[in-house]
Amino acid sequence: MRATPGPYLLYTIGIAFFCVMDAIMKALVATNPAVAATFWRYIAALLFILPFWWREGRPPLRRDMAGPHLLRGGLIAAAAFLFFWSLTVLPLAEAVTFAFVAPLLIPPMAALFLGERMERGSLAAIAAGFCGVLVAAGTDPTGIPQARLVGVGAVLLSALSYAGSIILMRARASRDGPSLVSLLGAAIPALLLLPFVMLLPGGWVPGRTDWPLVLAAGFSGAVALQCIARAYARAEAQRLAPFEYTALFWAALFGWVAFGEPLSWRTLAGALIIIAACLWQARRAAVAAASSPTA
Repeated sequence: MRATPGPYLLYTIGIAFFCVMDAIMKALVATNPAVAATFWRYIAALLFILPFWWREGRPPLRRDMAGPHLLRGGLIAAAAFLFFWSLTVLPLAEAVTFAFVAPLLIPPMAALFLGERMERGSLAAIAAGFCGVLVAAGTDPTGIPQARLVGVGAVLLSALSYAGSIILMRARASRDGPSLVSLLGAAIPALLLLPFVMLLPGGWVPGRTDWPLVLAAGFSGAVALQCIARAYARAEAQRLAPFEYTALFWAALFGWVAFGEPLSWRTLAGALIIIAACLWQARRAAVAAASSPTA
């Protein structure tokens, strides 16, 4: 069966909206605790996701969905918090560059948990991607500020959690429907983050001037979730994963326009290595699909 551009275009649009959200969240975490900003971003997203769920006939939550979606919600909450916290110590484009490890983690996880076939070439792409991360991070750990090293570690852990959540999204999107997957992808992380938010000393509610940013982050996150969930309902995880690299353009643009962040040659070089690994992986997947008897 021949692939259509529909899911790939949806995925690319979703990634662009996620980058809009990342830029907004970078502004929010500058004046709010990262865990509180992350919590309110999901609450705001629910306001925009609920109409999609209602329009699709209010699909119910079945008992067999609880376990996978709770696990996915935990991974989403961890990935979001770690990434948004990293934005307090890393430029936006640099953080997104490190997060490019996630697309390269998805194929082995898809093979392990979804039964998608993975060849040795995918392992080579993963190794090349990690080389790109090392180039972007710098090769001399003694010359890198400790706060930046911790930020890089937070992004890498975020990427691992994000890859796991993507695998679970792929497993459930075609079964449960994009609207319910998106709804639970916002509601469960918010519930899991609530106890941590309530433990914060002092005010954990954003200030009056921050609410437009909270709503904008919720809207962009809701649109991104809808696009990506619909894409995963129609295409394999390994085929969509390489399109994550389109985030670099948007992250560099928003980082430069909104925060005056220059894109260093080191970050660019690391990103190019990761992008090459992703493109090679995508090319391999296309060739494999074309040569398959069922293609």
